[in-house]
Amino acid sequence: MGFFDIYKKNQGKRTRVATFASVMVIVLVGAVVLSNKLEGYELTRQPIIRYGVPAVVVLLFALLMFWMINRLRSADFLIATEGEMKKVSWSSRKEVFGSTKVVIITSFIIAVILFAIDLLFVNIFKALGILSS
Repeated sequence: MGFFDIYKKNQGKRTRVATFASVMVIVLVGAVVLSNKLEGYELTRQPIIRYGVPAVVVLLFALLMFWMINRLRSADFLIATEGEMKKVSWSSRKEVFGSTKVVIITSFIIAVILFAIDLLFVNIFKALGILSS
């Protein structure tokens, strides 16, 4: 299998593309940061170095990621991951909104109860003289 051959071409496409895109977004952000860091050095005042070095880093990471997601073990893992994700029973939008409302309301009620208990203890400790006013 050559470097640019895709292992099991028609399987796990979405997972491979999503993995590649996610890593490349992180690499591109890193390249921008690297370019900005290189701006302060005298040697890198030339645009070819300031922008060329990050471009080479992005290209190398792209090639590395292409190779990694097409290795036998990695590709089989990503294919299996996509297969498992198809089996997941996803909640509907209505269920998610309902669950979110329950969590927010419960959190608010617990916060009010804890606030009331805190006020109670503060008043008790002030009455006992443990806390000063």
